[in-house]
Amino acid sequence: EVQLQASGGGLVQAGGSLRLSCVASGFTFDDYAIGWFRQAPGKEREGVSCIGTSDDSTHIVESVKGRFTIARDNAKNTAYLQMNSLVPEDTAVYYCVAMPWGCQLSGLNDYWGQGTKVTVSS
Repeated sequence: EVQLQASGGGLVQAGGSLRLSCVASGFTFDDYAIGWFRQAPGKEREGVSCIGTSDDSTHIVESVKGRFTIARDNAKNTAYLQMNSLVPEDTAVYYCVAMPWGCQLSGLNDYWGQGTKVTVSS
């Protein structure tokens, strides 16, 4: 069974940090790029960051650039999103997604995790 288990979310004050993890199983992890998306209350889902299959490329959305960092450890089948200097606008459910064609959603062959909730208080 293909699984992507996101964890590490929680409640933090503005200015704080969280490290999200995405643990994969049931497929060849290092054949897939890993992306992070988020969906805030009442908002549409947006892409946050993505990393290629072996740290060959990374992408970060402008709104979090300089605050968030994406990484992966293929030996552990795990990807991470380090979130620093958090602001209330970062409040959302964060989802990880595995993509077989690099940092580009296929719409058909992508694997999605269940998400982990992040709440940032002011």
